[in-house]
Amino acid sequence: MLLNILLIVIGIVLVLQGADRLTEGASALARRMKVPEIVIGLTIVAAGTSAPELFVSIVSALKGTPDLAVGNVVGSNTFNSLLIVGCAAMVAPMIISPSTVKKDIPFAVMASVLLIVLCLDGFGSLSIVGNSISRLDGILLLAGFAAFMVYTFRVTKKNGVSSEPEGAREMMPTWKGILFVVLGLAFLVFGSNLFVGNASDLAASLGVSDGVIGLTVVAGGTSLPELATSVVAARKGKSAIAIGNVIGSNVFNVLLILGITAVICPMQIGGITMVDIGTMLISVVLVWAFSFTRYTVERWEGALLTVLFLGYMGWLLYNL
Repeated sequence: MLLNILLIVIGIVLVLQGADRLTEGASALARRMKVPEIVIGLTIVAAGTSAPELFVSIVSALKGTPDLAVGNVVGSNTFNSLLIVGCAAMVAPMIISPSTVKKDIPFAVMASVLLIVLCLDGFGSLSIVGNSISRLDGILLLAGFAAFMVYTFRVTKKNGVSSEPEGAREMMPTWKGILFVVLGLAFLVFGSNLFVGNASDLAASLGVSDGVIGLTVVAGGTSLPELATSVVAARKGKSAIAIGNVIGSNVFNVLLILGITAVICPMQIGGITMVDIGTMLISVVLVWAFSFTRYTVERWEGALLTVLFLGYMGWLLYNL
């Protein structure tokens, strides 16, 4: 057990270091390429920080523990919207562009709604236990992901705006920016996997179910990259990367990760309830609603999101 705890701490340190390098490298590349930082957050950063969820979900499905796969994604998205946005906003109020509020966040809301529809299997009952996410469902999710990527890059090409005025600060060399991104992603993936493996072993030894492990320990562990990246980005005044990372990760988690996992191995749902999926949807809707207030998520709104997350975690533990 002491070794598990030591490896968990090492994993957290690697994640924090990786988040710092990734933020610096992605921001530098955004300026070099004259691409808005929100797009870098929605794509490169979101893809990298979603890698742990992808790995865990695919392995879980192949090993016959779909509760862990679905719970991982549902829990990670709730973690992203409530705790990550909450913590980042408490560090520094998050300024969100009108385009993100009107176009990007709604995509994350639609992805959550689509997942709920697919989990209901015909609306015969509000209970999703025993329902499945089939290969056809997976193909639909992947089609939605393709649409999201096409939309993101078309909007970027149409707007053609730079992430920062020319000469605003000294430019980092392109090679160094790429190196920082690669090293950051490597630290994030390795560190989060180290954390998840050991944290899951500790939780399993206490007799906790796969579904709850997925919603809590695994979701929290695989969301460590998003948490670290967004908080570091917010502290450095790069709220575009912070919010883009969260929204992009939520879309990647539902559309790409569950899409690939379902195509590889259809998933039977058990241990995940409508309360869990409903909380996931409500959390991203709250971020959307808060974003409309002067296009800023204030510190008090971040605190409220954090309190709601703690309340949800308390509810899960109470119902063990």
